[in-house]
Amino acid sequence: TREYIKSASLCVEPTDSVTALVAGILDDIRTGREDKAIEYCQKFDNFTGSSIVLTHGQIEAAVSRVSPDVKADIEFAYRNIKKFAEAQLTTITDFECEVVPGLRAGQRAIPVATAGCYVPGGRYSHIASAIMTITTAKVAGCKHVIVSSPSDDQGNLPPAIVYAAQLCGADVIMAIGGVQAIATMAFGLFDQPRANIIVGPGNQYVAEAKRILFGEVGIDMIAGPTDSLILADATADVDIIATDLISQAEHGYNSPVWLVTDCRNIGEKVLAAIPALIEALPEPNRDSAKRAWSTHGEIVLCADREAMASISDEYAPEHLTVQAQDLDWWLANLTNYGSLFLGEETTVSFGDKASGPNHVLPTSRAATYTGGLSVHKFLKLVTWQKATQEGIKEVAQATARISRLEGMEGHARSADVRLRKYFPGEVFRLSHDE
Repeated sequence: TREYIKSASLCVEPTDSVTALVAGILDDIRTGREDKAIEYCQKFDNFTGSSIVLTHGQIEAAVSRVSPDVKADIEFAYRNIKKFAEAQLTTITDFECEVVPGLRAGQRAIPVATAGCYVPGGRYSHIASAIMTITTAKVAGCKHVIVSSPSDDQGNLPPAIVYAAQLCGADVIMAIGGVQAIATMAFGLFDQPRANIIVGPGNQYVAEAKRILFGEVGIDMIAGPTDSLILADATADVDIIATDLISQAEHGYNSPVWLVTDCRNIGEKVLAAIPALIEALPEPNRDSAKRAWSTHGEIVLCADREAMASISDEYAPEHLTVQAQDLDWWLANLTNYGSLFLGEETTVSFGDKASGPNHVLPTSRAATYTGGLSVHKFLKLVTWQKATQEGIKEVAQATARISRLEGMEGHARSADVRLRKYFPGEVFRLSHDE
């Protein structure tokens, strides 16, 4: 059972108009190529720059405007994210084994050749998204990494984003955002190869563009609004809980934040603390947090930690924080989340910016079937096999019989022809009718 100390006033936003708009833009750019991409930059971003692809001079000029302190923070985050990605890479290895005597099979992890990394701009300058996506692609072994991010009307990108992109190993930096950026990377515009995979967060239009193009190009995931859930027991700190909830609600008006607790006192105190915390934010953060909390925020009261864990797995949050005793129990029993933050010492904000694990994570309950961005997303796990003539003897016979059971005579004959060649004069049972 559950009781809502505060419930969300759920509203379903129509998506048909977004789909139609995005599909139209993609079709225009597919046929009109670079000219159409620039036209949409002019339409949506008032772009008047001379070049979409940043020149070496533009990159150096932007980097020169980044202060040493800012560079140091970006480098700190880069080192942590790179270290974690390198550790992830060691979990996937090439191997081979002898399946049956004389037949060997193996696996290879091959990086995709070209990765497209989208770095959101606009209301917030997402420096961390540049670090998260580019670094991970490079650690995975991608030879060519293209970065796209919205520019100002002069075609300039925030200098800190340019510095982060250069530091992390971007091969090309493009001053283009929105649907036109996704199309540019997918279709191989501005003298760039077509991206094999496009990754990175974005608004509903960027997400829809990736959804439409999936199959033609790989994507990390179809992302919805960011969401966060906190599990708290009676030992948790009310001020930290409330601050963490609002820190995630500021992402946008449609960003759900949830508190699940087995302590009514904690729930009621958090509910009372949140309005003042929202009012203390600057704009536009304040408006985003206020609307998100009002419309999508929830505080759920449960009987015990087992019920709390069950609700958490039901919600399958992108970000999941545990501020409760016995952290090992929670780690062992929680199964659906994008990234897990154990104890009040950690917070989603650390993961969003600098602690190491990737912040590109599954939203909208996608954590029930997938994890977040990692080096694995940039790797193709492919298999191979080779055999001696003796090694295929039993495999060929089984293949012929199974194929004929399925009615696939052509497949069966691929086995038959090898048995005749390698074992002349021998008689084999090649169907179950024999």
